[in-house]
Amino acid sequence: MESPEPEQTPYAAISAQTSRVGRIYQAYLDKSTPFVTYRWIGTGAVLISFMLRIVIAQGWYIVAYSLGIYLLNLFLAFLQPKFDPSIEQDEGMEDGSAGGLPTKKDEEFRPFIRRLPEFKFWYSATRAIVIGFMCTWSEIFDIPVFWPVLVFYWLILFTLT
Repeated sequence: MESPEPEQTPYAAISAQTSRVGRIYQAYLDKSTPFVTYRWIGTGAVLISFMLRIVIAQGWYIVAYSLGIYLLNLFLAFLQPKFDPSIEQDEGMEDGSAGGLPTKKDEEFRPFIRRLPEFKFWYSATRAIVIGFMCTWSEIFDIPVFWPVLVFYWLILFTLT
């Protein structure tokens, strides 16, 4: 006697398709990993098209400002080390064992490890630029602001950080 097949619910069907699309997307991301130069060229092209959209449309300055702040934040995270040696050195001085560079062959050398790896930096930047570009096609995000103030404020943040 054959057992009846359980009916698939609409939620299960959508969930299966979503996970399939997610796996295909992740496979393309994995394939693009070794092509660093081409990935950044593509990101630069998307950024230039975003900037052209802002200049030609004469609006969405708050979107461009927000994107600039986010990209600056990502860039700073990319430049910072994962383990801050100054903090570890301060902790070592409290214990009485001052840290520093290895002086003997037995001591361990720890290489520079970024807080934000290059691939995650590229992926987050590209995703943010694409989302910003899509926001420029909606009137909701075209908030009237005096753009020179935003540029001046961004330059102050850039020099302070």
